[in-house]
Amino acid sequence: QVQLVESGGGLVQAGGSLRLSCAASGRTFSSRTMGWFRQAPGLEREFVAAISWNGGSTNYADSVKGRFTISRDNAKNTVYLQMNNLKPEDTAVYSCAASKYLRTITAMTGMRYEYDYWGQGTQVTVSS
Repeated sequence: QVQLVESGGGLVQAGGSLRLSCAASGRTFSSRTMGWFRQAPGLEREFVAAISWNGGSTNYADSVKGRFTISRDNAKNTVYLQMNNLKPEDTAVYSCAASKYLRTITAMTGMRYEYDYWGQGTQVTVSS
């Protein structure tokens, strides 16, 4: 079992930055692909970024490429999402997720069915 707790959300002006953190419990964190997803009101949850279990590979949605950076610290059981040059359309609840399978990269594509464990989410609001 993996439990995930996000933090770092808040209200920021357009052009600003935020850093989200996701702390994980359990001994399998370092063997799982981790992803960040977001859900805006009235919209479906969408993929934002993913990082492989060893941190060697990353993948981003086109909408955040060049502005967001995903990273992880396996010693601290934590994954991060650095968000720069934020836009009002980035406003959403951001959730982290841990992959269903260990030491595979299938979850790097960002498909939700590849993830079995989800955090409760943290609100990010970007004002114009």
